[in-house]
Amino acid sequence: MLEYLPLKKVNAPYEKEILEAMRRVVDSGWYLFGREVDTFESEWAHYCGTASTGGAVACANGLDALRLVLRAWIEMGKLQQGDEVIVPANTYIASILAVSDAGLTPVPVEPCADTYLLNPDNIEAAITPRTRAILPVHLYGQLCDMERIMQIARKHQLLVLEDCAQSHGVATRYLGDAQAWSFYPGKNLGALGDAGAVTSNDGELLQVIRQLAFYGSERKYVHRYKGVNSRMDELQAAVLRVKLKDLDRCNQRRSDIAAHYLSEIKNPDLLLPVARQSHVWHIFPILSPDRDQLQRRLSEQGIQTQIHYPISPHRQRAYREWNTLQFPITERIAAQELSLPCHPAQTDEEVAQVIQALNRGV
Repeated sequence: MLEYLPLKKVNAPYEKEILEAMRRVVDSGWYLFGREVDTFESEWAHYCGTASTGGAVACANGLDALRLVLRAWIEMGKLQQGDEVIVPANTYIASILAVSDAGLTPVPVEPCADTYLLNPDNIEAAITPRTRAILPVHLYGQLCDMERIMQIARKHQLLVLEDCAQSHGVATRYLGDAQAWSFYPGKNLGALGDAGAVTSNDGELLQVIRQLAFYGSERKYVHRYKGVNSRMDELQAAVLRVKLKDLDRCNQRRSDIAAHYLSEIKNPDLLLPVARQSHVWHIFPILSPDRDQLQRRLSEQGIQTQIHYPISPHRQRAYREWNTLQFPITERIAAQELSLPCHPAQTDEEVAQVIQALNRGV
């Protein structure tokens, strides 16, 4: 079986370095709030371009990264409960859960029909007197049209929180007020467990986030906020430091695979993705009106695929107040999307196997 994402194979090139890094942590006797996390935060901030004016704060996972930014803005008086946050209707539900969890009101809008990303044309129509922020998601690894989104944000004095859970390395300079990252094992930069981070050029924001993530504490036993416990451990930071050095090469391999798919898949029944902005191809999504049968036929040919995401957030029971809303583009994507294998450990022969299967109609 050609696996969709064989994590053991993806991580195999780093095994020696990872084991050495883990031994370093074990031998140090320091497992939280130590040198590995501090150094990773510095390295990640430099990689993301926020080191000179802001930085990075590590946390437990990507959802927490989103939640902590929104909570911090509330503590800083920039948001208040009930404020509206514009979100893409086509996204993984975590992007929206973070807004709800903060006591804010998510307002879903349709994506672009070609890139499946938050459509700037639909943002302004959704703005009301209660709108205070925009949460673009760089879904599948493609950068949203941030220049247009930032123009709208500045015009209406809105905050912008970028959900970068799927887009490690998609840009060298980020335009939003903050970026939330997930290092879930399957991400372009994946840990060996859960981990996340926030980057920003706003040093005050990062200071508040750091305190919120540690029980709201500004120093031991002194609690400024009603915080949470959300921290990256030393082992995960050590693993991420090893893999960060190879992230650009891995992203380039993903791009090379995507280029082969885009130029060599010749099946009129399939709609291939469009890359209009920078793209690191965390996911290679195709659309097929016969998606479920296509997935079964590929599986019979030894090719594993995934579906992202079969039930849109507005159709979930968790958001049953939205169940009657109509988002035709989002619903079409949910019904037809199929993700092809696209990862740095994939061989040219495996890429050709996928292309040949699709071109002969499986």
